Amino acid sequence: MSTPSRPDTATAPVTIWSLEQTSPADLRPSAAPDGDVRVVRSERPLPEFSRFLYTAVGGDIQWTDRLGMSYAQWQDALDRPGAETWVAYENGTPAGYVELDPQDDGVVEIMYFGLIPAFRGRRIGGHLLSVGVARAWDLAERWQERTPTKRVWLHTCSKDGPHAMDNYLRRGFRLFDTRIEQEAEVETPGPWPGAHTA
Repeated sequence: MSTPSRPDTATAPVTIWSLEQTSPADLRPSAAPDGDVRVVRSERPLPEFSRFLYTAVGGDIQWTDRLGMSYAQWQDALDRPGAETWVAYENGTPAGYVELDPQDDGVVEIMYFGLIPAFRGRRIGGHLLSVGVARAWDLAERWQERTPTKRVWLHTCSKDGPHAMDNYLRRGFRLFDTRIEQEAEVETPGPWPGAHTA
């Protein structure tokens, strides 16, 4: 999530925290929220849909690392064996997502996780994270070429929402690294150029 800075670009310190689980027993699931909330795997990976989720969730918290990717690069990222996207829907509307990134030696990273701003603060995030982490732990059951998961990890930063860290800790993640990086200050990209959250 770090963005290289140019000499003429203003920078600001960003704290990055890395957290992990090392056993499926570490997961402490959240209760499901009230109402029609479903978490479904996106079984046909499409760059168009993935980019929509990425910009809609990350636009106001300065997710920019994938904005320069071409369609082919985006497709390649989605087509890797074991890469999965799980999407939360409320009453049929996408509310947020979890993207799982399989790595070597039974490691799975929660690469992206979050909610579209209109759905934050409604107890959907804890449920979505619970489902996403559970699916990271049983990833090898769906992908024969993957070894059983031994570790699930993620990172969050001081630009993320105010409830992000608490959600991770409540789900059983443990902090294993903290660092501070200088990142370029960028305008909030929003879900599309010129868009702003009301």
